Amino acid sequence: MKENLIASSAHLAAGRAPDLSEVEFGLMIAGHAFDRWTVRCMAAAGLPDLTATDVMVLHHVYHRQRPKKLADICFTLNVEDTHIINYALKKLERQGLVRGDRSGKEVFYSVTELGAGHIKRYATIREQCLLDGMEANAGGLEFTRQLANTLRALSGLYDQAARAATSL
Repeated sequence: MKENLIASSAHLAAGRAPDLSEVEFGLMIAGHAFDRWTVRCMAAAGLPDLTATDVMVLHHVYHRQRPKKLADICFTLNVEDTHIINYALKKLERQGLVRGDRSGKEVFYSVTELGAGHIKRYATIREQCLLDGMEANAGGLEFTRQLANTLRALSGLYDQAARAATSL
């Protein structure tokens, strides 16, 4: 094991792939930092009582401004437990940010005008607080394209490993 390895679990870094433990630690702390950012950015946009999941759901429901079904939201966001997303949708509905319209047996969710206003303020704050620092650090926007591809690939690897672990 490398001596300067930054890992949350030395017992995992001691195996065949010590660098993987370092990646996993980076994913954990980046995930928490990202959640904290989204919550604080949305609070600055005027919605201080949302969780990171609520913010993620609100953004996705607004995506392309087309109504979405619960199952499709869960699938796209890679969340297995529909109750988590359903709870967020109900919370957003109570706050007047999204609405659910029934069509047959399905409910299609869309963002209200109030919700869209907060999302637009979020986008402005994101530009103001995040993008200047991103362009100055970490290799700029080209790095973010490469990182996005890597994160999607990692998601697939971890999903496959989760399926394999289920069969053990």
